Amino acid sequence: MAVLTGVMIAEQSRANSELSIRIGNSVEAAFVSFTSGLIIIAVITLFSPAIKLGLKNLRRAVKSGEMGRWRLLAGALGGAAIAISTHVVPLIGVALYSVATISGQTAVSLLVDRIGLGGGERKLISLRRVIAAVITVLAVFVSVLDRISIDNFQLLAVILGLAAGVIIGVQRSLNGSINLHSKASYATSLLNFIMGSSFLALLTLALLIFRGDRINSLPSGPWWIYTGGVVGVIYIAMSSLIVQHLGVLTFVLFSVGGQLLGSLIFDALLPTEGAHVTSYLITGIVMTYIGVVVGGESRLFKRSSSQH
Repeated sequence: MAVLTGVMIAEQSRANSELSIRIGNSVEAAFVSFTSGLIIIAVITLFSPAIKLGLKNLRRAVKSGEMGRWRLLAGALGGAAIAISTHVVPLIGVALYSVATISGQTAVSLLVDRIGLGGGERKLISLRRVIAAVITVLAVFVSVLDRISIDNFQLLAVILGLAAGVIIGVQRSLNGSINLHSKASYATSLLNFIMGSSFLALLTLALLIFRGDRINSLPSGPWWIYTGGVVGVIYIAMSSLIVQHLGVLTFVLFSVGGQLLGSLIFDALLPTEGAHVTSYLITGIVMTYIGVVVGGESRLFKRSSSQH
C-alpha cells in the first residue's frame, strides 16, 4: 500500500503541473486541486458516520489536551507543498524537483521518527537507516541523471523543492498523529483539505491584493488534469494510516519506489514532451528497493521473519 501511495504522488504531480501550465497561475492551480478534493471528501462525509465520529474524536482529543491544536495545521503544510510544486516544476522540471523533494523528505524523516512526531514508536537514527536513506537519495538521482541539464538549474527553485520535501515529511508525520486520535483516516483527510484549501484561499487573496494577480479561467481539458484532488483524498487517508505502522522513513522508502514506478507508467501512458523510459530510471527503481531492504525496519519484514 505504501508503494501505491508513491504511484499516486507521481500521478498527482503530473496532473497538477499540467493544470498549472494550462491555467498560467501556479497558486490558482494548487487551489483548484485542493478545493476539488475538499468537495469530494465533504460529500463523502455527509454519508459517513465513521468520518463524523472521527471528527468528534479529534474535538475531544483537542479539548482534553491529548493532542495539541497546532497539529491540526498539517493540512496547511500540504497546501504549501502543492503550491511550491506547481510553481517550481515548470522552472526546473519534474526530474530535478523529485531529487530535491525526496532528499528533503528522507532527511527529515529520520528526525521525525526519532522524536515520534507521528504518534508511533520512536525509532533510533541507526547507521543502517542512514545508509538506507542515502541509497534512496542516490537512487532518485541516478533515475533522473540523464534528464538534468544546467539550462534549467535555478538554485532558489531547487532550495524550494528541498523545502517542499521537508514540509511533506513533517505533514505525513503529523497526519499519523492526527489519525491516531481520530481513528478514522478519512476524517484526517477532511481536516487536511479544509486547512489546505483555507491556506491556499488566503494565499490567492493575498496575491490578488498585493501582487495584482488575476483569476484565470479554467481549461476545458484534458480531463485528467483535474484528478489531483481525488487522488489527494485517497493518498492522505492511506499515508496517515500507514505511517503509524511503518514509521515515516520506511514509508518514504517504499513510497519513493512507487513514485519511480508511477513515473515509469505515466511516461509510457501520458508522456510529457521529451519524456522517455531509460536504463537510468530502471536502475534507480532497483536501487530504491535495495534501500528498502537495507533499511530493514518495515513490519513487513518483521512479520515475515516471525513466521519462520
